[in-house]
Amino acid sequence: MSEISSHIPDLDLITYYGEKGDSVFSRISPWTKAIMLVMIISFITVSRSVLLLSALYLATLAVYWLAGLPVKKLFQWYALPILFVVSLVLLLMWNEPGTPLFSWRLPLITIALTDNGILLVATLLLKALISVTYSLFFLMTTRYYHFSAMVYKLFPYPIDQIFLMSYRFIFTTLKMVDSMLKALRSRGGGLVKSASRQGGMFAEVFALTLIRSYDRAERINKAMESRGYSGKYVAAANVPPIGAAELLFLAITAASFIYVAVFLKLPL
Repeated sequence: MSEISSHIPDLDLITYYGEKGDSVFSRISPWTKAIMLVMIISFITVSRSVLLLSALYLATLAVYWLAGLPVKKLFQWYALPILFVVSLVLLLMWNEPGTPLFSWRLPLITIALTDNGILLVATLLLKALISVTYSLFFLMTTRYYHFSAMVYKLFPYPIDQIFLMSYRFIFTTLKMVDSMLKALRSRGGGLVKSASRQGGMFAEVFALTLIRSYDRAERINKAMESRGYSGKYVAAANVPPIGAAELLFLAITAASFIYVAVFLKLPL
């Protein structure tokens, strides 16, 4: 396994679990898990209840754990979505209508942090963690040839081709970035401590990575053409269909989501 940082999802590890997983969740039809992903994303889009979102987050985390997936790694990978949400919500959390908890008087305006501002942060964080946890569960319990066949059937040309080609080349690019960062660390550099002092050097590293990736991709493409590649990927694998029990589960889950989102009124 290789990883650029412990806080960035390791695609090699995700692929390993996707290909080698033998839990009951790996045997469920990928269509069922994909429909569940759509329902979960729809539910967290319309729901603003912290209690409902907390319950759904604990449920997705439990499913992730029951599938035998690495929970410790998952918490490390949360760093990026948390940083993304916090960077967005830092401006939105102030002056939300509600009970003021803290106020700060500036020369022209007064900003206040209210209880609804805190709830906004919690709500957005929970939505981000739910979507990340279930998406990783979906990827790490689905074999690549099933996933690529779904993309091939669902998305029109050339979007499916872009995905299928990008997936193959992203591992090559990540390996090159990993090698360059190891070379940087061996010379005393670091991803965090050097970012503020050596920004120019990091820009050169990633620019060089992009150029070398382009050159290497061109060589790989020529090698593929010499072996008969016609310019189009075809994913011919059969994706396991949805069983009767899975259809019943999806119907019950959809009805439950609609009920709690539309009719169940909770204080938070």
